[in-house]
Amino acid sequence: MKIGILVLNYDNEITKQCKNEANGKTIFFSSKEKLENGYIVDNNVIKECEDNVRRHIISTKEVLLKGMHNYENICASISATRTLVDIDDIIKTIKNFKGVEHRLEFIREINGVKWYNDSIGTSPTRTIAGLNAFEEDIILIAGGYDKHLDYEPIAKPIVDKVKGLILIGQTSEKIYNAVSKQLKIENKKLDIYVCKEFSGIVETAYKIAKKRSNGVVFTS
Repeated sequence: MKIGILVLNYDNEITKQCKNEANGKTIFFSSKEKLENGYIVDNNVIKECEDNVRRHIISTKEVLLKGMHNYENICASISATRTLVDIDDIIKTIKNFKGVEHRLEFIREINGVKWYNDSIGTSPTRTIAGLNAFEEDIILIAGGYDKHLDYEPIAKPIVDKVKGLILIGQTSEKIYNAVSKQLKIENKKLDIYVCKEFSGIVETAYKIAKKRSNGVVFTS
């Protein structure tokens, strides 16, 4: 009988405890701990750990995908396939994988402005993960259908990361109110544009981004 593999996130207390119910081999991955065995993200490098010996697999700078959540996903993928696929093939695949449509999808760079489509990120949690993926100045286009979610948690990340906010759709008022409240708390200012139509949004975003170096337009 073949023994299966259970891949678990070591950083999550719930999934970590699932090891106690595993019938096969458990492989952990982590972005916070230097594991004795498993796969980790450490100092911007994805590493394989075996008996406290850590092997460099790939630098995150060589990965087209952005964000710690994606680096963790890569660790999980390697954990599941390492015994089945040659490491050189794994590295080649990681370097060339551009992700899926609408999920932090890089569209193109125009005159120094990079455009990303994360329209599948329709919840505050996903938008926050997307924002945390960038180090550049961000112009955020956000809003859309109202799923009756709490938008208070997104206010702080927007105030911290976003240099220009463009809102549209049913949730524009909720996001505007949450961000305005946070700006008042921190005594900060942020250019916020509320649009009724999609026409002109791209032009507005481009104009804002061009005022800054390394600008990113991020649509969520």
